[in-house]
Amino acid sequence: MGSADSKLNFRKAVIQLTTKTQPVEATDNAFWDQFWADTATSVQDVFALVPAAEIRAVREESPSNLATLCYKAVEKLVQGAEGGCHSEKEKQVVLNCSRLLTRVLPYIFEDPDWRGFFWSTVPGAGHGGQGEEEDENARPLAESLLLAIADLLFCPDFTVQNHRRNDVDSAEDVHSLDSCEYIWEAGVGFAHSPQPNYIHDMNRMELLKLLLTCFSEAMYLPPSPESGSTNPWVQFFCSTENRHALPLFTSLLNTVCAYDPVGYGIPYNHLLFSDYREPLVEEAAQVLIVTLDHDSATSTSPTVDGTTTGTAMDDADPPGPENLFVNYLSRIHREEDFQFILKGIARLLSNPLLQTYLPNSTKKIQFHQELLVLFWKLCDFNKKFLFFVLKSSDVLDILVPILYFLNDARADQSRVGLMHIGVFILLLLSGERNFGVRLNKPYSVRVPMDIPVFTGTHADLLIVVFHKIITSGHQRLQPLFDCLLTIVVNVSPYLKSLSMVTANKLLHLLEAFSTTWFLFSASQNHHLVFFLLEVFNNIIQYQFDGNSNLVYAIIRKRAVFHQLANLPTDPPSIHKALQRRRRTPEPLSRTGSQEGTSMEGSRPAAPAEPGTLKTSLVATPGIDKLTEKSQVSEDGTLRSLEPESQQSSAENSPSDGESSQTWREQRRLSNASASGQWSPTSDWILSWKSKLPLQTIMRLLQVLVPQVEKICIDKGLTDESEILRFLQHGTLVGLLPVPHPILIRKYQANSGTAMWFRTYMWGVIYLRNVDPPIWYDTDVKLFEIQRV
Repeated sequence: MGSADSKLNFRKAVIQLTTKTQPVEATDNAFWDQFWADTATSVQDVFALVPAAEIRAVREESPSNLATLCYKAVEKLVQGAEGGCHSEKEKQVVLNCSRLLTRVLPYIFEDPDWRGFFWSTVPGAGHGGQGEEEDENARPLAESLLLAIADLLFCPDFTVQNHRRNDVDSAEDVHSLDSCEYIWEAGVGFAHSPQPNYIHDMNRMELLKLLLTCFSEAMYLPPSPESGSTNPWVQFFCSTENRHALPLFTSLLNTVCAYDPVGYGIPYNHLLFSDYREPLVEEAAQVLIVTLDHDSATSTSPTVDGTTTGTAMDDADPPGPENLFVNYLSRIHREEDFQFILKGIARLLSNPLLQTYLPNSTKKIQFHQELLVLFWKLCDFNKKFLFFVLKSSDVLDILVPILYFLNDARADQSRVGLMHIGVFILLLLSGERNFGVRLNKPYSVRVPMDIPVFTGTHADLLIVVFHKIITSGHQRLQPLFDCLLTIVVNVSPYLKSLSMVTANKLLHLLEAFSTTWFLFSASQNHHLVFFLLEVFNNIIQYQFDGNSNLVYAIIRKRAVFHQLANLPTDPPSIHKALQRRRRTPEPLSRTGSQEGTSMEGSRPAAPAEPGTLKTSLVATPGIDKLTEKSQVSEDGTLRSLEPESQQSSAENSPSDGESSQTWREQRRLSNASASGQWSPTSDWILSWKSKLPLQTIMRLLQVLVPQVEKICIDKGLTDESEILRFLQHGTLVGLLPVPHPILIRKYQANSGTAMWFRTYMWGVIYLRNVDPPIWYDTDVKLFEIQRV
């Protein structure tokens, strides 16, 4: 049975390589062929038979042998690509070299002295006088490797079906092959769906794994503020040098968006058929998001010629960035393409939710984080896609899964990154008026979630989940509170009717955030009160008619507003408030919020299992850096307020010298029982107390409270419904201050979030690739690996 023998031979070759102190000549084919010619080793075998310690030993003690091994493996891939991999033997050689390089590359990247190796040229080595290839010698090894991978991903009978059935395909055909006819899956720009082929899928997956490993050099560089530093591997692969860039981009995107884990819509089907597509789809999603790692905030890149992009791409726009994948993504414009992408992503994001209706009925996919990054990139790079998403209530098919993930992950320290990306996507969407309007659709899908039962709209769902995150999430989520409330402010002018449950939740947050100890215990905490007051003002001024529940809740909790208006500012009161804080370490009490029973069938959000691995993340910018303020004009258009708000954000936020890091520190310290860092002064409190926007609410209370009290006395009422009926028909027209203009804080691209996305994305990829564990135990620098 050849397999055990071939493992043995392969292991022997590895031992020889590690023990040979003399350099082995590149021409000694008998020696080098042992690594790929006669073996049938799986990628798992290669990882087991080539231990990390031995790779490092060769790197340190006989570097020329490691260099030759890499060089020869790349040469074999190039030959396979040139010759078209017709025989089984050639295919096996290509796969073996691909697995070997996947194993070795991380150890090249972890050593700074080796990093330039793949970008150097290897003069004429191994080309025993083959004249026609001499000009190719000028190519750096990395470029030869990447071009060979690209060719191999469209290799008939190896990774794609052979359209031409004459078996006299000669090597010339590899160059004349139009890979656009071989796109892997129907969808954007391609109508034909090829027959599924297990072998082709597996071969594609192996090559994509190698490609991802090439791109992973980024993991071995520490996060730097000048995140404009492009990844040279991605830069070359996504350039015009790669003649397969368009069909490969389309193949990856379509493979992900067309995937249906349920299996032809039949429940429990996955138990009968093993799904070999999923590993390919995961790999495709990971390669795709890495190629799209592009800092749109700082990109002023040279343009590309936009003539070759075919009809799926919009040629009207000016040519985009020179990263062709970003360029193509930003120019997709057909409605049916948008529909295909959105439906696909929504179907996959909803997959874990389906589990809760019919447990085990569908295969549970694990790559929702990659999908969220992909959705983010689509919205960030393609504004037409963003508007398409918001044009119909389809956006709710993205919103509900995101809220489900946020609620489910809120107690789990290992999923902080997932919490952030979910919130970032909602922040981006909330900058568009249509998002707020869509939220008014009634919420009828009953996904079991650990939240109070309510009857209402998608807006109710969003606010109830946000309340749950703030009151029962873990401490590390505090920096997200500003973002969560900014989203609520952005949608508030459009919310036609909040349920009573939701109204109570909003007032509970105001109660919690306006206690003196919370307000005085960190320099930024009062912003949360400002956001909530802005929400109430927007609803009262613009949506008073349908919101009797909220008005009633404000009347019931009117003491909170009076307390805010009379906030003490004298030193003894400040001292007393901070003393009280030392006795109450809990940042937000759950008292005063009638939790109510959770939905049937839901499980409480669980913390991470002890020992769970997680990767560290860089700090995210403060809300003033993350968003820019715009005013909604009478006609609904937005006018940026940025130039003048530069001053206002300077006074509301730490001075420019302080980074968001110290801002998060302060937030964190505000929960520590004693923070020596921050001591509030009377002047500081007065500086913002005078700006609290309480006029509208005070006027509302002044008008309505006496009327409500009169009804109660006249009719001896203790019944809410009568009061609510009165409030429903009441009006404040002409009694309130002139409506303020609506202020929207729109997400703006910045290098801080670009860096955050890079560390988050690579952290996800690191943790998700465990079989084989490509990067495990190598010296990555982009993040730290921590145990919960």
